[in-house]
Amino acid sequence: MSKLFHFKKNILPLCSVLCVSAFLFAGCAQQDGGKAVSGKKVVLNEVAHSIFYAPMYVAIEEGYFKDAGIDLEVVTGFGADKTMTAVLSGEADIGFMGPETTVYAQNEGAKDAVVNFAQLTQRAGNFLVAREAADDFKWSDLKGKQILGGRAGGMPEMVFEFVLKKNNIDPATDVMIDQSIDFGSTAAAFSGGQGDYTVEFEPSATALELENAGHVVASVGVDSGYVPYTAFSAKESYINENKEILQSFTDALQKGMEYVNSHSSKEIAKSIEPQFPDTDKDTLTAIVDRYKEQDTWKTDVIFSEEAYTLLLDILEDSGTLTERPPYETLINTEFAKKASGE
Repeated sequence: MSKLFHFKKNILPLCSVLCVSAFLFAGCAQQDGGKAVSGKKVVLNEVAHSIFYAPMYVAIEEGYFKDAGIDLEVVTGFGADKTMTAVLSGEADIGFMGPETTVYAQNEGAKDAVVNFAQLTQRAGNFLVAREAADDFKWSDLKGKQILGGRAGGMPEMVFEFVLKKNNIDPATDVMIDQSIDFGSTAAAFSGGQGDYTVEFEPSATALELENAGHVVASVGVDSGYVPYTAFSAKESYINENKEILQSFTDALQKGMEYVNSHSSKEIAKSIEPQFPDTDKDTLTAIVDRYKEQDTWKTDVIFSEEAYTLLLDILEDSGTLTERPPYETLINTEFAKKASGE
């Protein structure tokens, strides 16, 4: 098995790190590019709180949002549907979720399009966990097995099924995927005896390993290839009325992205440690290293047309796509290109 799935034996056990948490952060007013944004309050609703999103937390902990004059409040939605609801209702200014949700909203007739303006991750961030270690794991091993999966129509589940199909496995007939368990509860269910396999994000995948309740045997992100997995979005009206704020926000994200691409896993783990107080340093470093090894994070936050086309192809393949909204309707690269110096 690749070193991607091995960890140091001296990592301390985690204490029930099987769910994600919400955090609130605030900054103070400063200057950005010579223009004051007056400590503008921005509410960000994130789909989950995961080490998978390290560049965003680096931007928070290294003070990049604060330096840009963004008074940031982060709320965890625990699901893309909930995050989208917060954005549409105005409860959140910006949503961080799978971009497929913006496609659904558009196709359902949203009058104020929710537009993606920055991409964060370029691979799936979940892992296949088995009950027994398997150095010679093959995807065909899943045939006839029960797997604890994700929400139907959500990016984690669709990309997982995309991988199954790439390996000549029919998700509807060759395996039994249990989608009845709430997001964040599958690891606990697996630990309690449900399913032969489970698909988990970090830190849940590592928690199961450290508790000897499961073993990571494959990376969905490695086997799926590059996909636009998570992005930041906002209603078109908010973007048009707050261009200065969106630019400052995106500039901070770009700095976070540059940090994770130029620092070691240990340095990244140290930076984001306050975000994950229940995860010890060695485990946090190992998880960051796992994500770095599989090339999880982009070098910039530009959401390309090629990536968007792939997203629509995955949605179409899953049977959830009714129409293919134009790239220009749901993607805005103005802020990301400026942030990256293009």
